Amino acid sequence: MRLLAFLLIIIVQQAFCQPALQNKSLNVSSSLRGLSVVDDNVAWVSGSKGWVGISTDGGNNWKAKQVAGFEKYDFRSIYAFNAKTAIIANAGTPANILLTTDGGVTWNVVYTNNDSAAFFDGIDFWNNNEGIIYGDPIKGKMMVLRTSDGGKSWKEPPAESMSSLEKGEASFAASGTAIRCIGNSKVVIATGGIVSRLWISANKGDTWDALSTPILQGEATTGIFSVAFSDERHAIIVGGDYKNESLQVNHVFTTEDGGYAWVPPFTPTGGYRECVEYISKNTAIATGPRGTDITRDGGKKWEQLSADGFHVIRKSRKGNLILLAGTEGKIALLKTNTKH
Repeated sequence: MRLLAFLLIIIVQQAFCQPALQNKSLNVSSSLRGLSVVDDNVAWVSGSKGWVGISTDGGNNWKAKQVAGFEKYDFRSIYAFNAKTAIIANAGTPANILLTTDGGVTWNVVYTNNDSAAFFDGIDFWNNNEGIIYGDPIKGKMMVLRTSDGGKSWKEPPAESMSSLEKGEASFAASGTAIRCIGNSKVVIATGGIVSRLWISANKGDTWDALSTPILQGEATTGIFSVAFSDERHAIIVGGDYKNESLQVNHVFTTEDGGYAWVPPFTPTGGYRECVEYISKNTAIATGPRGTDITRDGGKKWEQLSADGFHVIRKSRKGNLILLAGTEGKIALLKTNTKH
């Protein structure tokens, strides 16, 4: 009887702590892949057909509008500073970076690249002034720009700073999370395609080192789609083949030494995943079009959180708000106890 009572307590505790998704979808026809959660109140989303949305009440209610003149653009990258100021960048050519300082009422183009290969994949910041954005290679070298004035202007680093990528090595803008700024000066970029590596810079992109990964690669549709760090040594990569989402391979790997050695999970995710995000030191969530998984032990064992699939998940930089976004304006609020 004591054993039965103990098991019942464990079951009840697990059920109580199990995260739950609450639908908060936008009533717009847009594939949402850009998501920036500032704090427990302010969050922004962006996506196809020029749509950008903002919530100031913790993701419960949203205001969305198309950026004037950019109704055919796909804004897969977004970084918000507060309820007034945010930066968006589109995938595809011409590659544009836009800035708003009035909550999305108006947008100013602060950078444009008309090269036929220009394609932004992600953006992140170390602080309110210094940030970095990157895209697919142009003439064999990754497209990298930096800002030191909060996104008002962008400059390329010296041409010799970025080593040449392998033929067929690019990146994915599926969730905008293949780039992560860490600490005061470190940045990590994940590439995919024929070759899938982590590019790591300890000096804000002045110099780079490339580390190999064991994730599925070798085709243009394969590789790392997202990387997340809980600290400078512990990280998770997810990905696969977006044209073969249920392929029976490992779609997730973890590292405890900053990316030199990678370990597959004991229990894998349910297939191809486009985004991974830590919500506490050992708890992370991975999502893709066909489902969402959770790990509570740093990536060793994964279990299904929901059969609902999304493109991106983000936790607030200052707080505990967790949101997911996906196709057809789909947004979900994740209620969870991060202590479990």
